[in-house]
Amino acid sequence: MLEGKYILLGVSSSVACYKSLELIRLFRKAGAEVRVIMTENATRMITPLEFEAISQNPVYSDVFSRENPWEVEHISAADWGDVYIVAPATANIIAKMAHGIADDAPTTLYLAFGGTTFVAPAMHTGMWFHPSTQENITLLQKRGVRFIGPDTGGLASGDAGIGRMSDPKTIFETIQNYFICAGTLGGKRVLVTAGPTREPIDPVRFISNRSSGKMGYALAEAAAQRGAEVTLISGPTLLPPPPGITTQKVVTAQEMLEVTLSHAENADIFILTAAVSDYRPDRAAKGKIKKEKESMNLNLVTNPDIAREIGKKIRQDQVLVGFAAETSHLKENAMKKLKEKNFDMIVANDVSGVDTGMESDHNAVALIFRDGTIEETERLPKPLIANIVLDGIEKILRLKKEE
Repeated sequence: MLEGKYILLGVSSSVACYKSLELIRLFRKAGAEVRVIMTENATRMITPLEFEAISQNPVYSDVFSRENPWEVEHISAADWGDVYIVAPATANIIAKMAHGIADDAPTTLYLAFGGTTFVAPAMHTGMWFHPSTQENITLLQKRGVRFIGPDTGGLASGDAGIGRMSDPKTIFETIQNYFICAGTLGGKRVLVTAGPTREPIDPVRFISNRSSGKMGYALAEAAAQRGAEVTLISGPTLLPPPPGITTQKVVTAQEMLEVTLSHAENADIFILTAAVSDYRPDRAAKGKIKKEKESMNLNLVTNPDIAREIGKKIRQDQVLVGFAAETSHLKENAMKKLKEKNFDMIVANDVSGVDTGMESDHNAVALIFRDGTIEETERLPKPLIANIVLDGIEKILRLKKEE
């Protein structure tokens, strides 16, 4: 799949840099050429010779090296590479990339490289959540840098938490999908709904759910990577707006319905991942409700069904995909929704577990098509699930074109 591709791999001084050796092996096995660019500190953890032996290319680590006096290394490497991956990426190198500091080989190359850059962070949980790190990540994402991970698990410090570099196989598959899928949705307009909705009880309280929006945001980014023009309609989440994607923020189910319907005529593909509240209070109090009684009764009324409303308007040339979050009878309930709401495909996932579904970085789903065909996935990171879902959508597009 990667035959003839040229991969630039930046390695910084994290204990996780040993994983980069396996990453190179995967790229080489798939037919790609790899050049490694290391920080000086990274060379103290793993010698450049080990990377040279696996990549079968010289390692670049000294900005001032003049082995080839006629060639400026970071410029020639930038011209050579199809994609640049920094793995592992420490908090330090992320900060330097965000602020244009080029004081080592990987950061100098980053400023010279004009293609797509991926970053696989590796750091302690405290460093990951530090406001400076989060601001730097947001800044890079706005510039189009794509992040892979980090994962949650055991850390070099002996602690456990988020900050672990993603598995080399996950990074490899993300890059592979990037090359496979580039441009396959060019010219298509994709609308994605994501996150929860909030239905107010009073000015400070609301009814909502555990949806983080991660699946919808991953789908929006993956569709954009395939060349689509993407509009993301998002309920309240903690996720930064994906770069290069039109993002419209809403709060309630009624607001999400109105914005979604405004795009109904022009969108080619609808992907409805949002966990829309089924009910709302019949009226919201204007002021904060005081705790003056032992109990309080709320009268709930049904919210509009966005999927059903879009399903009534869908044209034969449009594709409508829904999600079914279930805790039991997964496939049976999903099949029922598919038929009732006129979906071309429904993505069913069990949200009763703790390591998949809502709030998790991973998911395991069943893709159920209109003809009854079912394709199931193993537990995978949500960006990989997103690409599997888009593969299914592309199958539907091909079938509609043949009809």
